[in-house]
Amino acid sequence: MLGRMTELMREYGSQHMTATLRRVLVRPPQAVDLPSWRDLGWRGEPDPVRLAAEHEALCALLEEAGAEIVLADATPGNLDAIYTFDPVLVTDEGALLLRPGKPQRRDEPDGLVPALEGAGVPTHARLSGREYAEGGDTLWLDPQTLLVGRSYRTNEAGIEALSRALPDVDVIAFDLPHLRGPAEVLHLLSLISPLADDLAVAYPPLLPTRLVELLQARGISIVEVPDEEFETMGTNVLALAPRVALALAGNDETRRRLERAGVEVLVYDGPELSKGDGGPTCLTRPLLRG
Repeated sequence: MLGRMTELMREYGSQHMTATLRRVLVRPPQAVDLPSWRDLGWRGEPDPVRLAAEHEALCALLEEAGAEIVLADATPGNLDAIYTFDPVLVTDEGALLLRPGKPQRRDEPDGLVPALEGAGVPTHARLSGREYAEGGDTLWLDPQTLLVGRSYRTNEAGIEALSRALPDVDVIAFDLPHLRGPAEVLHLLSLISPLADDLAVAYPPLLPTRLVELLQARGISIVEVPDEEFETMGTNVLALAPRVALALAGNDETRRRLERAGVEVLVYDGPELSKGDGGPTCLTRPLLRG
């Protein structure tokens, strides 16, 4: 009984990628954000009405799935701020404020502090100086194992800072492929998304060899995304619970493969939200799972 009461009293703790999503931080798009789309490298100018409607629908799906929505209004004028997964990592000790490798996003971690504190999430640690890391390059394999992609957005100093901030966690780094270079984002979670302790959806042609070997050693099976759906973010899937996933509409073959693997797939329409190359994982920062 005491354990159940303690669980109910928890407000934060998310050192897991597929346990049931209880609380999640989101940042709705604001009208003042729209002019920044070109400078931030979005693929096109989003329609403001559709953008807002898509975000509201996404939040409604999350609430229907049982997650409490925590709203942030950070960094007005920055359209990338809707991608709340990247600026912060929420650990069992509190928020670890990251330092985005993308220069235009450097103010986002501090900008989220008021919303995090309002939600009862203290700041545990922060990256600074030339320590760069983005949330999209992090993946909890289990509560004691954090995988980190060494990319154009996350450097060695950032990875070392994560190791210092998480002394009880095994931080394992993998070099990510160059692909199209520094001008285009390629995170670790661009390549793989966990679905359960023993299942992930991924695009194997670009996975680091050592990562594939680690997944095999851990008994984690891969649902492979077809070539034609990698570019449309077939790999960007948010686990709402073990084998329950939220995915961007349109990746029909990936969805069929997930369902054949026993995954319940919910979809949302996000053509405007995704013009900044962000899917359901990018648009959400889990605060509490379990």
